[in-house]
Amino acid sequence: MEAVILILGLLVVAFMALGVYATVKVVGAARRGVDRTITQARRTVEDTTLRAKSYGQLGVGGELAQLRLSLRTSMRATQEALRAGVAEDASLSESLGLFDRLSAHGHELDAELKALEREPDKATVTSRLPGLKERTAQITRSADSLRWAARDRARKFADDELSALNAQIDVEAGALRHWTTAEGTPGPSPEWGGEADADGGLRKAPDVPDGDLRKAPEAITARDARRSTAYPWEKTARPETTL
Repeated sequence: MEAVILILGLLVVAFMALGVYATVKVVGAARRGVDRTITQARRTVEDTTLRAKSYGQLGVGGELAQLRLSLRTSMRATQEALRAGVAEDASLSESLGLFDRLSAHGHELDAELKALEREPDKATVTSRLPGLKERTAQITRSADSLRWAARDRARKFADDELSALNAQIDVEAGALRHWTTAEGTPGPSPEWGGEADADGGLRKAPDVPDGDLRKAPEAITARDARRSTAYPWEKTARPETTL
């Protein structure tokens, strides 16, 4: 009896632990989903703000917003392309590692540009603007290079696969069209070309005289089996030479 109670107690504890674990997992997944939604919303708002500043604000502020927008757009597009491609092409994992290193420089530059947007000393910001433009161009150029290389690689694989598929289809299409009929198959004899009448007898063909209908059919000479060919691509057997 004590053993049964002990087993029941252990089962209750196990079920409670399982319920707590499942609750924690569900809460964690929900929290991660909320965090992703908040991050995406914040990113959308910030991009919209930068786009508005780059077009509507003149001077240093507009140029800084344009640099940030260009940097973020290039980095995000490359990140999405590499992460999507590495699932099908494992060789892109090295490219993704290089991008992660480049991304660290991109985040550093974005933070610096964001801080300079609030800098009251516009003269100092203006003096540093050429260097900031050069750094932005270097990072975006490297990111674009990785992204287009990954796309070119994917397109090359797709073209090779399509070429192989076209070759297989051409072979199959040729095989489907390779029908033949037996050579020399005799057609219906003119003497027996009439149609059956209502009584089941043979109706006379229009161009055959009455007298010809009562003629016995001529004997058909059998073909020489040695000279017959089943298919047009087979060579005709040569007759044996009698010495």
